[in-house]
Amino acid sequence: MLSPPPIDDAISTLIRLAIREDLGGLPGEPLAMDRTVQMTIPQSARTSAAIVAKADGIISGQFLLFAILREYDATAQVYVHTQDGQAVLAGTTLATLSGISGSLLSAERVLLNFISRLSGVATLTRQYVDMARRSSTSHIPAICDTRKTTPGWRVLEKYAVRCGGGVNHRMGLYDGVMLKDNHIAALHNTGPAGEALATLTKRIRQALPPTTTLWLEVDTLSQLAQALPDGGADIILLDNMPVIDLAQAVIMRNALAQPGHPLLEASGGITLENLPAVAATGVDRVSIGALTHHAVGLDVSMEFL
Repeated sequence: MLSPPPIDDAISTLIRLAIREDLGGLPGEPLAMDRTVQMTIPQSARTSAAIVAKADGIISGQFLLFAILREYDATAQVYVHTQDGQAVLAGTTLATLSGISGSLLSAERVLLNFISRLSGVATLTRQYVDMARRSSTSHIPAICDTRKTTPGWRVLEKYAVRCGGGVNHRMGLYDGVMLKDNHIAALHNTGPAGEALATLTKRIRQALPPTTTLWLEVDTLSQLAQALPDGGADIILLDNMPVIDLAQAVIMRNALAQPGHPLLEASGGITLENLPAVAATGVDRVSIGALTHHAVGLDVSMEFL
């Protein structure tokens, strides 16, 4: 079973920001109001409502429902009928809510926005995962996300990627080391000129805790050749390489280093259309920014019972 992230101060703040932008009011002041509810719904009225999928997809974000709804109604109840990561068909009831009628109406859009966004990421991720699985029976690369996430939503969007069967890349700048082209250029401008990539990565690897992953980004096969013999990178990211070069990179890795180490990760311009060819090269991982920045929200609705 998937473990959702804890609803910590960051996620709680995100929820409250979403509520405040809907209900209005300045930060530090009481929330304004839902004018439509105020004008139409008796304060004592109570009811139940269902959250329903209007399209096929992979569900993510159910664990947030109670945390969101209690901000409107401390007496509300949430009954979840599907689990995050579950594939559902259009028409499936995802959850049933009960509470003060006006609170359910006010909470409707915020609830649906979170579920829609995260389920959209999970659904798109599953499409890539399924495509990779269909592309090869012997070697299936891991489908990874990137740091190209919505500001403030990274923990949630990366959770949604896991719900879709994907694998999280580093969460941020704090939990992994990744040497990109600009790092190499800046280093050569300020440090040892012309330090070989293998020497550089080995030096950094020795200074890092064993549990910290070291990535090295290369753009060409010649850079890869420099990095492989006795290098220290755990993962070498093959940036925007054509498929023919990706296949050659796997051959080089197996000949110059050892089969399976370092891991080789294809990145840049990966689509559902070209993923089969990329997967067939034998790379170990494929990182895809589109999992988060191209995902379209899953259509979900709230229906009063």
